[in-house]
Amino acid sequence: MAKRFLGGAVAVGLVLAGGFMWFSRPDPNTGPVPITSAAHSGSDTQAGLVADSIVVPSLSGLAVQGEAEFNANCASCHGVNLAGTNQGPTLIHSLYRPNHHGDGAIALAAMNGVHAHHWQFGNMPPVEGITPQNLTVIIAYIRALQQANGVL
Repeated sequence: MAKRFLGGAVAVGLVLAGGFMWFSRPDPNTGPVPITSAAHSGSDTQAGLVADSIVVPSLSGLAVQGEAEFNANCASCHGVNLAGTNQGPTLIHSLYRPNHHGDGAIALAAMNGVHAHHWQFGNMPPVEGITPQNLTVIIAYIRALQQANGVL
């Protein structure tokens, strides 16, 4: 009897947590405003930052490989140096800091796609041909640029 009650309580808790997450999710029709800086121009949209305002550090190790992979697989939407485009948001934004969108979340989004939930760009499709090995170096590159630009 106690096991049945405990199982029922766990099930109810999961349903309540799922309902809370569903109803508290961000509205896809409104999104956060990207990081602003002195170099940020009013002509930019939620897509990204002025590319000239991004600090690009000296890269080493995996991040060097990651830059090439990012440019080949991600930059068409997320922009050179993660600046964003009219197809996808900048990744130099507090939403993508490691404690909010961890490395695993970035990898899953690239491999499986993701429904729009922070921005008005529409759903992100899976990145064709992306591999876990590509993602390891891409994420190292993303994190290096984020760190250099104060996204911690």
